[in-house]
Amino acid sequence: MSGAGQKLSIVLVTGFSGAGKNAILRALEDLGFETIDNPPLATLEDLASRAEKNLAIGVDARSRGFSSEAVLETLARLRVHPALAPSLVFATATQDVLLRRYSETRRRHPLAQSGPVAEGIALERALTAPLKQAADLRIDTSNLPLARLRAIVEQNFGAGAPPMAISLVSFAYPGGLPPEADLVFDARFLRNPHYDPALRPLSGLDPEIGSFIEQDPDFATYFNHIKDMVEFLLPRFVQEGKKYATICIGCTGGQHRSVYMIEKLKSCLGRAGWRVSVTHREAAKFEAARANQKLHAKE
Repeated sequence: MSGAGQKLSIVLVTGFSGAGKNAILRALEDLGFETIDNPPLATLEDLASRAEKNLAIGVDARSRGFSSEAVLETLARLRVHPALAPSLVFATATQDVLLRRYSETRRRHPLAQSGPVAEGIALERALTAPLKQAADLRIDTSNLPLARLRAIVEQNFGAGAPPMAISLVSFAYPGGLPPEADLVFDARFLRNPHYDPALRPLSGLDPEIGSFIEQDPDFATYFNHIKDMVEFLLPRFVQEGKKYATICIGCTGGQHRSVYMIEKLKSCLGRAGWRVSVTHREAAKFEAARANQKLHAKE
């Protein structure tokens, strides 16, 4: 729900087929909007009035009961709703670009199922002309890279959106690289607590392991290089429109060095204001081993 006195954003996204409406909806979804594509036109007002979070609704000539006049009348009623802040976004592109996109994808135009694509484009232009004229934001995607499109959407609708989500993962190299990784760092050259019988049952979550690893003369330099690189790259990821980034550190067993470094990196990024989650991929194995050892010790 929105905070006290804060209106919910209701964004109607329309435009020409092939002009990027779906990409705009996905960008809004990444900003935390609930998204609904192509519902029956008669349901728009009800959907908006029942919204519990910011809502983006895709509307186009395929929508049941579509007419520009009906969309504009619904929008006018939503504008007087005290709890809603509606807006209309129109995606457009040149004739040549739309024709090329349909040619590349070999899709039929929704308004020209049995005729030339150009006829469908012409009909759609006529049908949606009032919406294009009335739009609060018109986005011409003819020569617009996807990252720039996402940036435009974020600039207009990103107030209060969650920041990029960062996932930190520790792992063991014998189990393979995490397939979702954006960045991978190797900790296998650092001092290995595995060879100390007193430390072997512990994990990087235990302070004794951190103290042991930090005694490696190369640890501080290496960790600072990682931290500096990550802090340099993350704003660039945001600039390119990424909403998720996965940073992985691996070691031989996924129990000591990688776990400790991930936890230390989490603290650094958290203090810098990033939204961070942590997964220790091998945790189930080493936590089970430690629990088993404790059980035997009691016996």
